[in-house]
Amino acid sequence: MAGAAVASPLCTWLVAAACMSSSAASDQARAPKSRRRWTTMAAPTRGGRDHPRRRLISANRNSGIQGLVSASLAFEPCADFRGAVASPLFGDGGLSSLFGLWNAEAHRWRRRTACSRAVSAGKVMAVALEPTKELTEKKKRHIKKRRVVVTGMGVVTPLGHDPDVFYNNLLEGVSGISEIETFDCSSFPTRIAGEIKSFSTDGWVAPKLSKRMDKFMLYLLTAGKKALEDGGVTEEVMSRFEKTRCGVLIGSAMGGMKVFHDAIEALRVSYKKMNPFCVPFATTNMGSAMLAMDLGWMGPNYSISTACATSNFCILNAAHHIIRGEADVMLCGGSDAAVIPIGLGGFVACRSLSQRNNDPTKASRPWDVDRDGFVMGEGAGVLLLEELDHAKQRGAQIYAEFLGGSFTCDAYHMTEPHPEGTGIVLCIEKALAESGVSREDVNYVNAHATSTLSGDLKEYQALMCCFGKNPELRVNSTKSMTGHLLGAAGAVEAVAVVQAIRTRWIHPNINLDNPEKSVDVNLLVGSKKERLDVKVAVSNSFGFGGHNSSILLAPYKQ
Repeated sequence: MAGAAVASPLCTWLVAAACMSSSAASDQARAPKSRRRWTTMAAPTRGGRDHPRRRLISANRNSGIQGLVSASLAFEPCADFRGAVASPLFGDGGLSSLFGLWNAEAHRWRRRTACSRAVSAGKVMAVALEPTKELTEKKKRHIKKRRVVVTGMGVVTPLGHDPDVFYNNLLEGVSGISEIETFDCSSFPTRIAGEIKSFSTDGWVAPKLSKRMDKFMLYLLTAGKKALEDGGVTEEVMSRFEKTRCGVLIGSAMGGMKVFHDAIEALRVSYKKMNPFCVPFATTNMGSAMLAMDLGWMGPNYSISTACATSNFCILNAAHHIIRGEADVMLCGGSDAAVIPIGLGGFVACRSLSQRNNDPTKASRPWDVDRDGFVMGEGAGVLLLEELDHAKQRGAQIYAEFLGGSFTCDAYHMTEPHPEGTGIVLCIEKALAESGVSREDVNYVNAHATSTLSGDLKEYQALMCCFGKNPELRVNSTKSMTGHLLGAAGAVEAVAVVQAIRTRWIHPNINLDNPEKSVDVNLLVGSKKERLDVKVAVSNSFGFGGHNSSILLAPYKQ
C-alpha cells in the first residue's frame, strides 16, 4: 500500500520537474530586481520576509528537492497523495517530516502561484511528453535481440586439460578422484580429492608469474587462453577485434587461499618475508584482471564469487553484457584450487566431505543410498562467448547457443538447501521464462548433485516438479567423476554440456549402485554413456548461502 500511495506524488514531482525552469523564469521576471539576486543580505527585522535565512530559502525555492516538491504542489494533489502524507514509508509525520516544507507560509505561497504555474506547466507538458513517447516507440521498433553463442572452451581438470580428452574420460566413466599427494593429510579424516596430478603453465603463463601466483590463477589463465586457442582466436584474428568490446568475467569461490596462507606463515617471522603480491594474488578478481592485461581486452572485467554457483553467475552475466550490446566477446567461467590443508580442513570442519578413503573412485556417488558427502576437486573451466554476427563474420565454429538463465536465493540456511526446494524451482522456472523455452523442450539436465545427503534429493525433487512429466528427460552428474570443483564446477560442467550437444553422447552416472528409493532411475543416466540428441540442456549450480543458478544451452540453429 505504501508503494501505491507514493507512486502518484512521485509522478507529480517528476512532471513538475519538467516545467520548473519555465515557472522559475516567470516568477523571477515578476519579482522586484532587489529579490532576483540569490544572495543573503542584512534584514531590518528578525524573522521578517527579508530575513537572511528566509530569503535564502525563498530564493532557492525552485531548486533542488525543496523546489521540486514546492513546484509539484502547485497541482491539485490526488487521493493517493493525500494518503501518502501519513504513509508508513515516511513515518507518522508523513512527507512533511521528510522535507519540512509544510507550513502556513508555503501554503499561501502555493495558492498565489498555483494558477500561473498550472497554465505554464500544461504547455510544457504538452510539448515535452509527446516527443518522449514517440522516441520510446521508435527505439522499441529498432531493438534486435542479440544472440550469444559458444565458440571456444578451455579446461584444467582432474580428468584432463583438453576439452576432448576431458569429455572422452567422462564418457568412459573414468574417475578423477584419488589420494591427495601434494601435502601430508594423514591426520585428516578425509584424505582424498579430485586433485590435479600433472599441470604445466609452459607456453601459457610467464615463468616469473608462475612462481608467485596462486594455483587458482594459474588454472584460470591457462584455461582462458586455451579457450581462445580452441576458438581459433590467433594473434591475427585478435588484432581485428575491437578490444574495448572484449571482456573477461571469470570468478572463484575461494580465491588465492594458498598465497594468503603462505603470507600468514611468513608474517609469523616478519612482514619483510611476505610475498609483496600476496594481497592482489589472493583476491578473486585478479585472475580476470591479469588475463585482460595479457590480452589487452578493455571491456567488462570483474569476478563474481557466489560459492559453488560462481561459474554460472559469471557465464550468465557475461552473456548479458553481450545481449545488452556492451561487449561482443567474453571469456567467462570459474577457477578454484582449494585442495590445500586449510581448504581441506575447513570443509572437514563443516562435516561436508566423504570419508571413503579406502576406495577413492567410489566416494562421489550422487543419489546413491551409501553417499556420505562430497569430494573436493580443483581446476578451471572457461567458455568463449560471442555475439552471433561477430562469430559468423570471423568464420568461427559455433559449438552451441546460450539461451539464457537465472539465479535466486533460498534465504533459508548457510549450508542446507531449502527443505521444499523452493529456490531451485523458482530459479529453473525463471530461467525457462527468460529463455522462452517450454518445459517439454528440455531433455537433458546436468545436475548440481554433489553426493550430499540432503542436496541431491532436494534438487531431484525440484527437477521432478519442473520436468517430471517429460519422459524424454535424462539427468546426470559430472561430479560423480570429477568431484566438486567448487567455484569452477559450473563452468567445467557447462563444457560437458556443450560437448554433449556436439557429440550427441551424454556421460554416465558412476557409482549409482543403490539408488534412493524416492528417485526414478529411469530418468537418471545409467552406468554407461547414452545417445541423446539434445534439444535444450539445463545446467544447475548451487552454493553455500542458498545461491541457485541455472543456465540453458542448445544446439545452434540458423
